[in-house]
Formats: sequence, structure tokens, C-alpha cells
Amino acid sequence: MGKLVVTEFISLDGIIEDPGGSEGTEHGGWSFRHPAPEGDQFKLDELRGSDVQLLGRVTYDGFAAAWPAMEESTGEFGKKMNAMPKVVVSTTLTEASWKNTTIISGGVPGEVAKLKARCDGDILVPGSATLVDTLRKDNLIYEYRLMVYPVVLGKGKRLFTAAGTDLELVDSRKVGPDVLLLIYRPAGSKADESDAG
Repeated sequence: MGKLVVTEFISLDGIIEDPGGSEGTEHGGWSFRHPAPEGDQFKLDELRGSDVQLLGRVTYDGFAAAWPAMEESTGEFGKKMNAMPKVVVSTTLTEASWKNTTIISGGVPGEVAKLKARCDGDILVPGSATLVDTLRKDNLIYEYRLMVYPVVLGKGKRLFTAAGTDLELVDSRKVGPDVLLLIYRPAGSKADESDAG
């Protein structure tokens, strides 16, 4: 059974918006100011161990616009991003432009349960702040993989927008001179309890 894994580039003040700069926000591209070579390798290994990506509409639109054109320049990572199945959660999207994309427009908990049953590898949820909040409220998240960058942005989309989430640290390591990888699981959570370990 697949495990739902939230994977984020995140600032010290909890912002996940526009780490790569493609959204054109005031502070966009902040992750590139701090190289993280071990983090790049972690991201490749993470993608290799995943069966599908689950995306919110905004993240999907950004990825669908960028990744098809970057396949050759990004090697194995780009090839896997484009070839792997993607599931986008949207109430407004009616047609998917990126290959291997399925749209779900409602019943997120039930659709995620079906997706988990079909997968052996991880189900990655990058970005997608609104979707992550929905998944968190429904106790569907197995793990949070946070690549923490030494920047304070002050504003932008935050990963956690509501109180009530206690987490346990299961791993931490340096993945660049100033960048940490922190892996958390919900404390005392029932999410994926039957397949934990």
C-alpha cells in the first residue's frame, strides 16, 4: 500500500511558496540561493521511490508548464517527472495538459484511499498548500519531508495554516552547507498505521 508523503522546500518561517521562482513572486527562487547537493540527490532518490504525484491545482499548473520543456536538461529526474502518473485535485480543471494526468474533483479522502491501494511506492505531494491542509485534516499524511532553507520570507503560502498538528522527528540531516532535511510523522497518528515500519 502506498504512503502519502508531503515533500516541501520550506523557509525558516514556514513559507513554501515559489522556491524555484517560476511563480514570479517577490521572493521567488529563494531555494537557489543556498545550494544543497545532498538535497538534490535525496530528491532524486525520493522520486525514484515514488509511484505517483498528488498535486493541487496551482502546483500542477506550474509543474505542467515547466517540466515538459525541462526533460532533456534535467536528465533522469525530468524524465521521471514527465513519465510518472500525476493526480491533480481540482474543482475547476476539466482537461489535463501534462501526460499521464488524472483529475479528481471531489471526494478527496475516498480517492486518496483508492490511490494508496493501487500503489506500492510513495505518493508524493509537493507544494500544494491547500491540498496538504485537506489531507492533514483527514489524517491521510504518513510523513512530511521538509528541506529547510536559511531564509525568512515574511509572507507567502505557509505549509501549516492551522493549529493542532503535533509531529515526531524521525530523521534529520544536513543536505547542503546551510540546508537541513527534517523528516516528521504525525505524532500518535492513525494515518497509515497498518503499513508503518
